[in-house]
Amino acid sequence: MPTPTKGHRLGGSPAHERHILANLATALFQHGRIITTEAKARRLRPVAERLITFAKRGDLHARRHVLTVVTDQGVVHQLFTEIAPEFSERDGGYTRITKIGPRKGDNAAMAVIELVRGEPVAAKPRRRTRRAEARPAAAAAAATATAIAQPEAAPDEAPEAAAPDEAAELDESTEVDDRAEAAEADEADDSAEVDDRAEADEADEADDSAEVDDSAEADEADEADDGAEVDDSAEVDDRAEVDDGAEADSAEADDSAEAGVSGGAGDAHPGEAKIVDEADAERDQDA
Repeated sequence: MPTPTKGHRLGGSPAHERHILANLATALFQHGRIITTEAKARRLRPVAERLITFAKRGDLHARRHVLTVVTDQGVVHQLFTEIAPEFSERDGGYTRITKIGPRKGDNAAMAVIELVRGEPVAAKPRRRTRRAEARPAAAAAAATATAIAQPEAAPDEAPEAAAPDEAAELDESTEVDDRAEAAEADEADDSAEVDDRAEADEADEADDSAEVDDSAEADEADEADDGAEVDDSAEVDDRAEVDDGAEADSAEADDSAEAGVSGGAGDAHPGEAKIVDEADAERDQDA
């Protein structure tokens, strides 16, 4: 879709504007130049140049497209056979607008729009093209200056010129070798990393098994300690029971001994008392 134009519309409606521009383009192609207002000339210029571009193609589709705008077949034939071939070497800028001052009566700005025909094309090359052309020219100038400054050294410089080529080949081979060595080094590093990872895994497994063995030994040691404590407690209980029995036996023996002593004393004292009494009785009789 074309970009909408700025400013007021020509005529009263869009269709009226299209008809105005078509009539102006027909007159331009028929006469080569027309005088109109500056506003109409500025609006006519892109329309006319687009029709000329279609005419440069020259095919049937382009002709039919131009006929939708310019309905005069004679003007279209003139456009395709006379005007378009003159602009075959030009990429754009087919028209020119020249201001001629205000119009009498309404003081409207007037201009002349015309086709640029019969003028040589002075198109400047692109910046990249100019740079590309300047580099070989500069290199040729430098080579010419070197040849003039050293005319006798030219034959001797041939081997020297070949030497850089050999050096370049050696550099390329060296680079290839360096790349191969770098690739081998990378592979060796990768294999070393894989070996280190495998060793690390084995070490982890060994540590895990050692931890399991240590835990088993610790459990066995705890069980042995528990058994030893049970044995010690049983021995202590046995010893306490033996000591208690011995103490009970010794107490019974002491009790029996005391009983025997006390019994003997009771038996002796009455006898002695009897003897004393008899002795006293005999004394009394004697007396």
